[in-house]
Amino acid sequence: MARHRLVLWDIDHTLIATGGVGREVFADAFRRVTGVTMREQASVHGRTEQVIFGDTARVHGLDPGEFAFPDFADALADGYRTRAAEMRERGHALPGAASLLAALAEKPGVVQTVVSGNPRSVSRIKLEVFGLDGLVDFSLGAYGDDHIDRPELVRAARELADARYGTSFTAADTVIIGDTPADVDAGRQGGARVIAVATGASDKDALAHADHVLDDLSDTARIVELVCR
Repeated sequence: MARHRLVLWDIDHTLIATGGVGREVFADAFRRVTGVTMREQASVHGRTEQVIFGDTARVHGLDPGEFAFPDFADALADGYRTRAAEMRERGHALPGAASLLAALAEKPGVVQTVVSGNPRSVSRIKLEVFGLDGLVDFSLGAYGDDHIDRPELVRAARELADARYGTSFTAADTVIIGDTPADVDAGRQGGARVIAVATGASDKDALAHADHVLDDLSDTARIVELVCR
């Protein structure tokens, strides 16, 4: 019987890039929910959407507690649905993403899901746009509307997988794949091995505390071996 492996995928700059559509959708949703035009967006790299929204509100002199985050998440999802064709045109799946998802799906015992700072609905839309949604089990994922801290998302996904499969996904059995130091820290603190890819804003030196650091996802055979070892 194959040993189970749980693969936790980050989305932005790991699997896909929106080509700038993401920031524009955020700005539109921010204006829709707060009534204020966004002049500046808080740092986004490796952070959950709740934190980004709260910090962006503060930049504009607003109290984020005055706004319901689910309203903002709904506005984001509406924006991505409306602009799906544009995102498909301007953005792209990152090199190796589709091939690696497919290769891992063929491995007995490998379960793939998402751990993302995006809200649940946005996570699904982003992967659907680039045809990457069919090989991940979204029901086992953890998202930016579940918790503000990324390590908690890793723990939540492991617990969901444990319950579904009647086993215990240990840190050795769980692998997070992401592109930021925050993804690496989430794995370290949440209980997962970490494969980092330098496909976002962070270079390989900034990701050096991961178990493995790669240029991108293009070496399918190597990454499958790292996941399944």
